[in-house]
Amino acid sequence: MSLIGTQVKEFKASAFQNGNFIDVTEENFKGHWSVVCFYPADFTFVCPTELEDLQDNYETLKSLGVEVYSVSTDTHFTHKAWHDSSETIKKIQYIMIGDPSHTLSRNFDVLIEEAGLADRGTFIIDPDGIIQAVEINAGGIGRDASTLVNKIKAAQYVRNNPGEVCPAKWKEGSATLKPHLDLVGKI
Repeated sequence: MSLIGTQVKEFKASAFQNGNFIDVTEENFKGHWSVVCFYPADFTFVCPTELEDLQDNYETLKSLGVEVYSVSTDTHFTHKAWHDSSETIKKIQYIMIGDPSHTLSRNFDVLIEEAGLADRGTFIIDPDGIIQAVEINAGGIGRDASTLVNKIKAAQYVRNNPGEVCPAKWKEGSATLKPHLDLVGKI
């Protein structure tokens, strides 16, 4: 079953952000746009490149009203240790959620049960806590946060402009479509 259009399920988790441990629940994903990026594990290879890329785009995402949450099945203590020992991870300002219970990874259907790790899953959540976009990559394929920025802009446009849709390669300010019977077979 697809998670698109579904409400984020209840959870409570501990997280690390800017030198502090904090609690996070599904309520944190409401009232603003959210991006939740699952990754397999701290102290690995592709993961820090993705998390750094997210940080490099964090100000742009914040300017769009988006909060970023990274999640792995490590603990919030491990996130702090990685933050303290890695120059790359030390840059991160967004919330790093620990999911040792696998609750979040199961809720978002990204848990690799036999490994106890999460797939590389990216979720865009609207201000109502509804999942609007999902992308899941194989473990060896890193994500590019610049494409995430474009998807968020499209999701925000569609939310703010009912009856319009964004075609492939849509960029902010370019033409959209208004689905109608007269368009069938003409695009």
